[in-house]
Amino acid sequence: MEVNSVPTENELFSAVDALLEEVAQDDLPTPGERKRLREAAGLSQEQIAKALKSRRETIGNWESGETEPRPPKRAAYARLLEGLAARFPTPAADASTPAPAPVIPEAFTGPAPVPAPAAEAPAPPAPAAAVRPAPAVKPAASSRRPGAKKAVAKKTTASAAAVDPRFENGPLAVIDCEDGQVSAYCVGGLVLDVPAKTIPALVDWTLTEARLGQARLHRNGRDADPILVLTASALERFGLPVALSEEERHAGRLPSGHKVVKQIDRAGLQMSQRGFGPWARVYRDPEGSRRRCVQLCILPWNALDAREWDKKDNPQLPTMHPAELVQYLGLYAARVITPRGSTATTGLELMTALRPPTRAQKDEATGEFKPAFNDDAITAKYAVVPCEVPDEHPILKNAGFARHHIRTPAEMLMEEPYDWCRPLTDEECANPYLVVVDINMSFAAAANGLTVGLNGPTHLENNPKFDPALPGSWLVDLSHVDLSRVRVNGRTVDGSRLPSPFTPKGDHPEGPAWYATPTVAYAVELGFDVAPIEAHVRTQTGRYLDSWYKRLRDAYVETMADMGVTTDLQGQEFLEAMARRKQVDPTMALLETAIKATAKGAIGKLRQRSRGQVPYYEPYPALDRWTWRPDIRAAVLANQRTGLHRKLMKTAAAADLYPVAIGTDAIVYPSPGPSPLDVLPHTEEGKPVPGGFRLGVLPGMVKHQGTQTVLWAEQQFEERGGVFNISNLIKTDQSAGEGE
Repeated sequence: MEVNSVPTENELFSAVDALLEEVAQDDLPTPGERKRLREAAGLSQEQIAKALKSRRETIGNWESGETEPRPPKRAAYARLLEGLAARFPTPAADASTPAPAPVIPEAFTGPAPVPAPAAEAPAPPAPAAAVRPAPAVKPAASSRRPGAKKAVAKKTTASAAAVDPRFENGPLAVIDCEDGQVSAYCVGGLVLDVPAKTIPALVDWTLTEARLGQARLHRNGRDADPILVLTASALERFGLPVALSEEERHAGRLPSGHKVVKQIDRAGLQMSQRGFGPWARVYRDPEGSRRRCVQLCILPWNALDAREWDKKDNPQLPTMHPAELVQYLGLYAARVITPRGSTATTGLELMTALRPPTRAQKDEATGEFKPAFNDDAITAKYAVVPCEVPDEHPILKNAGFARHHIRTPAEMLMEEPYDWCRPLTDEECANPYLVVVDINMSFAAAANGLTVGLNGPTHLENNPKFDPALPGSWLVDLSHVDLSRVRVNGRTVDGSRLPSPFTPKGDHPEGPAWYATPTVAYAVELGFDVAPIEAHVRTQTGRYLDSWYKRLRDAYVETMADMGVTTDLQGQEFLEAMARRKQVDPTMALLETAIKATAKGAIGKLRQRSRGQVPYYEPYPALDRWTWRPDIRAAVLANQRTGLHRKLMKTAAAADLYPVAIGTDAIVYPSPGPSPLDVLPHTEEGKPVPGGFRLGVLPGMVKHQGTQTVLWAEQQFEERGGVFNISNLIKTDQSAGEGE
């Protein structure tokens, strides 16, 4: 439009609509009112989800306060609620304040059960902290961080903080210092003035005034401790080094003689055994059932590892403004859980938070609450068996193995993901391309619905009968299983062009070996007899990881939807949305990485190995955890690998299509075209082959990882002198293909 031209009516209306949309971003009824308006209009969550092109679960989360709608759906949702409010005003009777929910005593969730105290009377309100509203203009970056981005704090979600007055300022805060003023950046754009001048004073301020933390994810669990993320300028303000010395990095903490450590001791505060390191836990003794603990996340000390929380090739966190950083971490806390350390540590904590070992049970005789164990949780540290542990475990000290002895499959349970590649046939070389598809959240998807053991092992000897309902490890000979010519859905599959489902390298088993229950069950599913020699099984079973999977699934799907990749997208539309997602919202792209790393890392941490803290065959810290369960990790990986093989078989039967390489969950197929749509088979109706690979965003579905030419692969083989796994070298998206 020219400068002096008269605007048209449509142009004026468009400008006004844009203003209304901006106003609608921050003006929504309370979660309870949203539900009332929908029900008053006789609408279902499915109807609203369809109108907003969203998921029914997302609408439910908006109505419960678990999450908040984001643009552009937020404006449309606000307009809908505004229209419903005009038709269905709040009745006068609803103006009364609803009765508060009953207080449930917090059950003990530590390593040894002790009686849980009865519920206390509500504590008096904490003194209000000094509050500064979110700046109207972009805040200036600290002069101590040259090159830092300038940004306004974006509105984010904090599920429990929205409804729990104890945590009204969110689960965490980023502490920054500028011009001598210490500020706490909280979720939702809130900025608090921090009067503290020392670390002990900062901890006490957090416990008494900041109102930070996160409500428990399970009624029998415990509330999450508040997290303070300290920037470089905050470290200088509180007398901490911006960088650790080489000796301090090796020790993982400040020395006991450091002045800040002495300040903490003089103030009567305590620290965990790991001391004042990148993730320092500082606390006072509990008051009744209320914990008084604050966790410090030291950003410049690599507390948020770039390989998990950031872009490893181009880190963003060191220069991210505190308002942006708290948005990112606040969203992670709201959708997953408050960070507790690495993504692996946090993922493991999420398991316990969703399946607490104990609950408060009232003693009918005395009226007091005492702890009782939950049937669906891991409630103790159990014995382990030699075949399930890594080489350095103390149980192998007197096993008679040489120092560098490599245990055989008959001595060690080797359930790992695929690492397999084969030469291309002449017919496959006629294809111009190699297309790689990658399974979304493959380890998490494999955990869904999986029955695992919850108690200690029972040794079965003398050729026990295989029982697929008993999780554990089975010594069995599967070398007789011949998959070279197998019938699937009435068609013959050339199993020699597929990896064996029984070994990570895809080799045919050569004799008796230890296998997890899902692997042996798959041999039975294929129609072969199995005759175990012995076994170590668990008789108390449960789907321990189901709620963990669902929490991560919902977090992943909602985050992808924020980048425009929704569950209703298919085919080319899905591929295009995936290709542009990281440009839509860079913060959401970081969150996607962190969620995937949480799922992958937590499964690995179930069998965490020694980090060299102690000599070989000596107990190391990870072994003290109740959740050090190598048998559960083995079951998940076995389920992932056999589930992948099942899809390979269905795909081969449907289209005579065979992979040439597999790396964890990245599958390489020869293709006539550069897109997954050129190679993945479909039915005559245009739908994906049942039981095969399906493009989509949900865990277990696949996405495009990358494409290369067959000529490129042949050159790689020639230069490296043989066939090697090319799957994870073929990446259009450099963040893909990392096992999740």
